[in-house]
Amino acid sequence: MSAPPPLKMRNIGPKSAAWLRQVGLRTPEDLMAAGPLDAFMRIKRAGFKPSLNLLYSLEGALCDCHWQDVPDARRVELVAAAEEAIAGLPPPRNRPPAGPVTTTMMQDDDGAMP
Repeated sequence: MSAPPPLKMRNIGPKSAAWLRQVGLRTPEDLMAAGPLDAFMRIKRAGFKPSLNLLYSLEGALCDCHWQDVPDARRVELVAAAEEAIAGLPPPRNRPPAGPVTTTMMQDDDGAMP
């Protein structure tokens, strides 16, 4: 069985296309049905670490415009919706929550700082 053809849409590079395939979005129609936020959240829930640029790229792909041309008002709307959806995600399993950052200073054998 051969690999599915890559998702050919504006703003969707090989890495984004691979992520989308792995979450079941294989065609432009799949992406249109899901919408940019749902597609972004599927990728995030799958354990990948997408940036907000992916969210803008998905919106741009659906609007057939460059991701940098997504209007600021729409970006704000997408980010607010993504933040709300991310806040509802359960904490990661098998990983402790991040603790405070500490700095360790090492000393030479004679007690001097390197």
